[in-house]
Amino acid sequence: MSTHVHQETLPQDKVPISKRIIYGFGAFINNMLGAAIGGMMIVFNLGLGMNPALVGLLSSLPRLTDAITDPLMGYISDNTRTKWGRRRPFIFFGAILAGLIFALIWQLPDGKSEQFYFWYFLAGSMIFYLAYTMFATPWVALGYELTPDYHERTRLMATQNFMGQLAYFVAPWFLWFMQNDQLFDNMIEGAGWLAIIIGAFTICVGVLPAIFLIEPERVPYGLPQTGNEQPKTLSESVKDFFKGFAITVQFKPFLYLAGATFLIFNGFMMIASFQSYVIIYYIFGGDTDLGSQYAGKAGTLAAVATFVAIATVTKVSTLYGKRKAFFFAIGLSIFGYLLKWPTYSPENPMLLLVPVPFIAFGLGGLFTLMGSMVADVCDLDELNTHERREGMFGSIYWWVVKLGMAAALLAGGFLLNATGFDVALGGAQSDYTLLMLRVYDIVVPVICSALAILLVWKYPITEEKAREVRAQLEIAKGTQPKDGE
Repeated sequence: MSTHVHQETLPQDKVPISKRIIYGFGAFINNMLGAAIGGMMIVFNLGLGMNPALVGLLSSLPRLTDAITDPLMGYISDNTRTKWGRRRPFIFFGAILAGLIFALIWQLPDGKSEQFYFWYFLAGSMIFYLAYTMFATPWVALGYELTPDYHERTRLMATQNFMGQLAYFVAPWFLWFMQNDQLFDNMIEGAGWLAIIIGAFTICVGVLPAIFLIEPERVPYGLPQTGNEQPKTLSESVKDFFKGFAITVQFKPFLYLAGATFLIFNGFMMIASFQSYVIIYYIFGGDTDLGSQYAGKAGTLAAVATFVAIATVTKVSTLYGKRKAFFFAIGLSIFGYLLKWPTYSPENPMLLLVPVPFIAFGLGGLFTLMGSMVADVCDLDELNTHERREGMFGSIYWWVVKLGMAAALLAGGFLLNATGFDVALGGAQSDYTLLMLRVYDIVVPVICSALAILLVWKYPITEEKAREVRAQLEIAKGTQPKDGE
């Protein structure tokens, strides 16, 4: 791997660390809300006795609307013009609405039927996700345009990914809080108070990017306009939306990134629970308590290692470029998955921690680099179309992530059944089951990660290409810096 020749970031293109942190607060809110509404769903089963199948529907049905609402919000954000910018008004009011609605939908009345709780929360969740989209989609798009610099984009995304990971240190305590009998009479009451706390925090912290961040003038809204444009009619807006959507989903550099993300995230999530099964039933012979302790240790180590991975991948990206940094990070994660075979040993359980830091480079590197690379894609798209579509690109990219999660969780259930696992057998699982649990736990993410590397291998935007695109845009817009600037 030869050293990559790159230009230094211009002073005017740098995002101060304070503003990177403020942008990162959005990532913390985004991840915290996602983790909360997923982790708190257990209340319906354990606290209200709802059928697990209905709980599953409550978790999945509202997310189906994202396929429509996310790109629509992206389009609206891209085409909004206010004196406060395209993104900030939506981020501000979206954070307030998301916090209020989240707090309200968890104030579950006593003594109602299963059907009442199902329809009450389903309706409330759909309204919540509209507000959530109103906040998250413009926030993602804002990050793509805070700086036009190739490397500063990676540093910005590294900071927000770092701060977003902090939410996963808080989320594991939600269940403990809700079921704490010293604080609450029951889990339902605990969930109500937890939702109020999370909602208030969402409002107070979620509005900060809207208040303190400015959409830079160095990243204008597309190529210069004539100044005589008339507002679009509804029919024209609908046609423009579908045209922009079609251009976005057909743009090959973007498809390479979206496909790679789908594969890596899908591969990870599909077997996310398998590690716990392997630890409990293969290493500890069905001892749930001891297995859970070691699974917890692995989870804590993974969280810490992810912070190291983010910093390392950012440095490698600066030295060698984003594509090579991606190959480095995903290559290390593949090595980590393969290490599971010799290190998951009943004779020496502590060895199971050895692969964890390597595997952490997978998602840690993915979400550090991909946001930065999508921002580069937006520049190339603008050069081709004379329009900026950060909102559309961001919304479709994250919809692919959500689709991957849904598909992975569904496929993971089928894979678990394919191993022949039977919870009634406890520690007496068959040799075939234990073998296949280990095989799937390793092979699925390795294959998915290898395919993702092949996709990114085709990704055409190097640092040289990105700087060439930026120069052409600045010449076309009349914003090219003068010598010495």
